[in-house]
Amino acid sequence: MKSKIRKIIKWVIIAGIVIVAGYLLYSKMYKPEGEVASIEPPQVISFQVTQEPIANSVQVKGKSQYEQETLVYAPFASKVTEWKVENGGQVKKGDVLFTLDQTTLKNEILTTEATIRKAQLEAELNDFVAQQDDETAVLGATEADRLKTLASQETARLNDELNQVNADIQARELTDKKAKLKTAVYHAQATGIFLYDDSTSERPQTVTDNQYIGKIVDLNKLEFIALVGEQDIFRIKAGMKVQVNMTALKDLKLAGEVTKVSKFATTAAGQNSASTQVPQFEVVISLQPDEHLIGGLSLNGEIETTRKEKATVVSSIAVMHEGDLAYCMLDLGNGQYERREITIGLETTEKTEILSGLKPGDTVVLQ
Repeated sequence: MKSKIRKIIKWVIIAGIVIVAGYLLYSKMYKPEGEVASIEPPQVISFQVTQEPIANSVQVKGKSQYEQETLVYAPFASKVTEWKVENGGQVKKGDVLFTLDQTTLKNEILTTEATIRKAQLEAELNDFVAQQDDETAVLGATEADRLKTLASQETARLNDELNQVNADIQARELTDKKAKLKTAVYHAQATGIFLYDDSTSERPQTVTDNQYIGKIVDLNKLEFIALVGEQDIFRIKAGMKVQVNMTALKDLKLAGEVTKVSKFATTAAGQNSASTQVPQFEVVISLQPDEHLIGGLSLNGEIETTRKEKATVVSSIAVMHEGDLAYCMLDLGNGQYERREITIGLETTEKTEILSGLKPGDTVVLQ
């Protein structure tokens, strides 16, 4: 019932607008007998041809990320006996981040040292026995005894080589374990803000070997990672200036500079079809420090690819196109207009550069 009433009201309003418009048109165009209806000349919109800077740009979108990230991994599997840093806390290079329990690792080191020492003693014993066998073999008179001695010597040599390989492996393991033991009290490798692993809601009380703990980031060094299409990638070069806007704070203007343009494309699913793959190229933009900047923000950027400081320009609205030709309607004064063919240079959404056909001070119109 309500929708029916709304439709009736809608049509009543439309009918009223039509009646009022019709009356105004009638009263304007038709006068009483004896009077001549006045026809107003058509309105024109004029644009001035000026000389000013013009720049071409490429619009990009992407995310902010920390330029310098020092990743923190657990040096070995153990219990965490003490945490010295909170999530988001400021740390300096050399500060203690956490301490791991050393008991298990120390026991492993003692066991490995004992195993190595045992192998050394067994090797010495085997050498002594082999020497005694050699002295006995010299006294032997038969060919069979000499062959038996040679076989024993070869077996002992191979065993020595195998024992030496095992000893080398154990020695490397021992060196590695002693190096890990020195990291049980883990020190920060850089200065910055410590951020825990996003996948964990609490600080871990036990860690596995080489487990990712978090990262230390420098808040003063952030970069803007943008993806651009193949149509624009060749227009972008390192060193180009970028005006950056933050999606969360639209009034905040940031300054950046292109530092790297990828030579290899990544692919992203196209909008029209899930099977369509659109090549995208990564562009890295350095950002000036700002108190509002943190990693993971959505950013928009305008990369200035071409700029002319003194160019003859006119509003792009006033430029007409006819095939490969471009022209404007030049105002000659006294209501007289002339079609003037022009050669255009840089084009933006607002301004078009005029290379020939018009000069600064000319007026063009849009009829």
